[in-house]
Amino acid sequence: MSSEPIISLQNVTKRIGRKNIIDDLTFEVPQGEIFGFLGPNGAGKTTTIRMIVGLISITKGQILIKGKNIKTEFEQAIRHVGAIVENPEMYKYLSGYHNLVHYARMVPGVTKERIDEVVSLVKLENSIHDKVRKYSLGMRQRLGVAQALLHRPSLLILDEPTNGLDPEGIRELRDYLRYLTRTEGITVVVSSHLLSEMELMCDRVAILQRGKLIDVKPIQYFTEGSDSYQTYQIEAQMPEQAMAAMRQMVGIQGLKLSEEGLIEFTTERELIPDILEKLMKNHIRIYGVQRVRQSLEDKFLEITGGGQVG
Repeated sequence: MSSEPIISLQNVTKRIGRKNIIDDLTFEVPQGEIFGFLGPNGAGKTTTIRMIVGLISITKGQILIKGKNIKTEFEQAIRHVGAIVENPEMYKYLSGYHNLVHYARMVPGVTKERIDEVVSLVKLENSIHDKVRKYSLGMRQRLGVAQALLHRPSLLILDEPTNGLDPEGIRELRDYLRYLTRTEGITVVVSSHLLSEMELMCDRVAILQRGKLIDVKPIQYFTEGSDSYQTYQIEAQMPEQAMAAMRQMVGIQGLKLSEEGLIEFTTERELIPDILEKLMKNHIRIYGVQRVRQSLEDKFLEITGGGQVG
């Protein structure tokens, strides 16, 4: 697997008038990773994707795809990319198959065997010869993914790919993207408002807010906490007395009583034995202690101050 990032954004800024819509974005995505964009409405996710695929200009900075500059070497850069930005557009009076054939004519090297392969991969075999106007939105999404994959891109960019998909379709798409990264080494950049799906799908996520990059972290960081500080719950016989004893200790943050009557707090893992020893010395019986796993939604709302994803 190549050590060179598939995509690299370096100090990318998009200015409209006097306002920076995207402000100094810098990050890299390696080969074989599923990378997610999260952010409240208007954060700049779709604008960033549009700059990556060359649909809108970059005010400052540069975007490299496999080392090729999207601004100065557009054709060399974009040949590595397959993308669906917002909704896939198809000729509704043609069948799904003839839509793919039409697209294949514009891309050198796409064979009939490759068309059949991607049709099978997105599970459209039973309807590929139907007119697209008869397709559900979910079927059009899958046809769009098939089209984006025809030329075997190194980078697949999907903006809200789960729109219109039922739960089974969402799971199939997620499993297929995982299959692509594992077996083909394809890098996937995906934007979605479904945080639960991003949690299951992505290796890393970037959080954008007002055009700025807030953080880029592995998905486990958002759901399991950092290596040092994590959130725990303790079930104690006398929770109020236990909390009073814990307030006297150093290194405990966010101490509160949950709706279920459990003591919840954040601390270092190494302090847990000391906390339990302190409580037992105060004659407080302990019935259980467990680490709390935050959902991506919890962490997202914490980081963005409650901004709505979209």
